Amino acid sequence: MNDRAIRKIVIVGGGTAGWMAAAPLSMMLLGHAHRPCEIVLVESPELGTIGVGEATLPPIRYYNQVLGLDHVEFVRKTQATFKLGIEFKDWGRVGHRFFHGFGGFGPQIQNRSSFMYWLRLARSGGIPSYEDFSTATVMARQSRFTPPSGKEPSAHNAYSYAFHFDAGLYAAHLRDYAMQRGTQRIEGTIVDVELRPEDGFVCAVKLRDGRRIEGDLFIDCSGFRGLLIDGAMKSAFEDWSAWLPCNSALAVPCAKVDRLTPYTTSTARSAGWQWRIPLQHRTGNGHVYCSDFSSDDEAARVLLYHLDGEALDSPRQLRFTTGRRREAWVKNVVAVGLASGFLEPLESTSIQLIMDGVGSLVELFPDRDFQPGLAAEYNRKMARQYESIRDFIILHYKLNERDDSEFWRYCAAMPIPDTLQHQIELFRESGRVCILDKESFEEPSWISIMFGLGLVPKAHDPFADLVDETGLRTHFKRLREAIAGTVAGMPDHTDFIRRYAQADRVGEDRVGQAAAAAA
Repeated sequence: MNDRAIRKIVIVGGGTAGWMAAAPLSMMLLGHAHRPCEIVLVESPELGTIGVGEATLPPIRYYNQVLGLDHVEFVRKTQATFKLGIEFKDWGRVGHRFFHGFGGFGPQIQNRSSFMYWLRLARSGGIPSYEDFSTATVMARQSRFTPPSGKEPSAHNAYSYAFHFDAGLYAAHLRDYAMQRGTQRIEGTIVDVELRPEDGFVCAVKLRDGRRIEGDLFIDCSGFRGLLIDGAMKSAFEDWSAWLPCNSALAVPCAKVDRLTPYTTSTARSAGWQWRIPLQHRTGNGHVYCSDFSSDDEAARVLLYHLDGEALDSPRQLRFTTGRRREAWVKNVVAVGLASGFLEPLESTSIQLIMDGVGSLVELFPDRDFQPGLAAEYNRKMARQYESIRDFIILHYKLNERDDSEFWRYCAAMPIPDTLQHQIELFRESGRVCILDKESFEEPSWISIMFGLGLVPKAHDPFADLVDETGLRTHFKRLREAIAGTVAGMPDHTDFIRRYAQADRVGEDRVGQAAAAAA
């Protein structure tokens, strides 16, 4: 047993980030007699949560699975719906739409991306859109859903999925989970942070009512305020607003519609974009925009005008600066969530970054010696991931062809990071995709956005020319037919959710039962 083991973890801030940190740590660290550890979460009643991150990416399923969360209970308690990807409307040019689906465009051919072979045929014509070979995209078009099934590769499992859920309800679900396992919740407002004079490590936080909470490891989930990472550790903030100029958002729920779409919708507006996220009990909406190109009143008018249901509240304002902390782990403080950085929710990465931050902390978990190499590796990993996602989001703006507003003209003309410029040029010249962060978006995602925004490669992989064209066309014809036939037999997404959320039996078999009942 390590006599230098962490004895007490203090999480500053609740919300999604705080409870997503508390849940796995409580599962792994609490209740072990040979390694006693205490977890305390301090939550202020005065600070609200941002709550815009209601759409997720597929790895959220594995986070829930590691915790052992019951799938049906999760869907019920968070009012979740299923997500196959994101539909982009009016991006690139007005009237245009494309889909970023979760999954590829068919199985590899001779160990190479099927997209390359499709690209070869597309250059000579006579082949349907590449989206027809994405199972997730075809499912989304028809508003159908059932989880992937079967072990052998087929159209039944050639896709992935995530969730839309109410972030506040999800945080409450994880709060119950963590507290049942021994996490202590303290309600109070932190007014001071005590540092050890000999090394500058945080030793305690003080509450307004006089209570003093000591700890060994402090996790800063205090949001944009960055109470510990900024206020105490003075970690510098790297501003990315020159590349991502949107700095404001308005969020408002509206009444739900009868048909629940299994995807998020992102619609470009004159000074930004608007999201639509379908939940079981309401629809989440928001308008992300740049205040240099739109007034708040105009942004609110645009948001409310385009709702597809009655607004259930007044739009809530959010101001932000896009960027990240240069060091998210300093001494014995680790920043997670908005305290570590912010990227607009265009590709649903907010909750993903929380999950990955917590996961990397678990992977590199320290003892009380806090070896500097652990913090250095954590900071390297998180910096790489933030920068990769940053470039992916910039891509959406840079490749636009819109000339109908000053905002879009600015985005098309703005300089971009060298890393992204390389990725764009590589795809333009050869159709190949450069993945700089293996833990971030994969090749099909980059293809969906670059090709969807009109970046057509000038060439394709020469090895694609070695396959007989007639056989290749037959392959894609059969693949398209298999996808279409498989999707036609799937249940409607709304019906699936209704059956799934009403299921009573515990276990994985409920997924199949719900699918059969809804079909």
